[in-house]
Amino acid sequence: MNNNKYSVIILAAGRSNRMGSPKFAMVFNDKRTFLDEIIDRYNSFGCKDIVVVLNRDGITYLQKQKKKFPENVILTENTHLEWERFYSIKTAVLSLKNKFPVFIHNVDNPFVNHNVLKKLLIFSISDYVVPAYKNHGGHPVLLSPVVCEKIATEKQNDIVFSEFLKRFNKTKIEVNDKNILVNINTKEDYRTYIPS
Repeated sequence: MNNNKYSVIILAAGRSNRMGSPKFAMVFNDKRTFLDEIIDRYNSFGCKDIVVVLNRDGITYLQKQKKKFPENVILTENTHLEWERFYSIKTAVLSLKNKFPVFIHNVDNPFVNHNVLKKLLIFSISDYVVPAYKNHGGHPVLLSPVVCEKIATEKQNDIVFSEFLKRFNKTKIEVNDKNILVNINTKEDYRTYIPS
């Protein structure tokens, strides 16, 4: 496993307009939130840096909750939400302490499968790796240090991330986990994936 030399960026800066409340704070199980669950799963997997990107309201919310996270968790703020996903990732990349391959995980998918992560890491010499279920690409995506460096030095901030990635070589690998396709955006989605 390359001596645990990998990190993760958790994207949680969205406004959650369709959900009506912060996705990262939604209950997963046993009073654990989506964010708690994702951090715990990546931490137990051995990620060196766990960078969580939030908006100002999210940072304030966690401060009021007096949340305690493991020492390797770094909270950072996307101060330009109009630049969306790419700028969130750039903000996080600039916060990383280590130049390792980096998983990109969306907070609206609270499912983290260690077997999927291991499979992605096998191909970590690629520019970036995308898991697929029945040929449908999902998340998390694994970025190489080379791609992360290009993100950090990119002068344009309002790029569509999927367009930016077209500059690099993609490796797509089939995994046996349909949860890589989950995207919980509405209360109906929540009821579907998180039984009460």
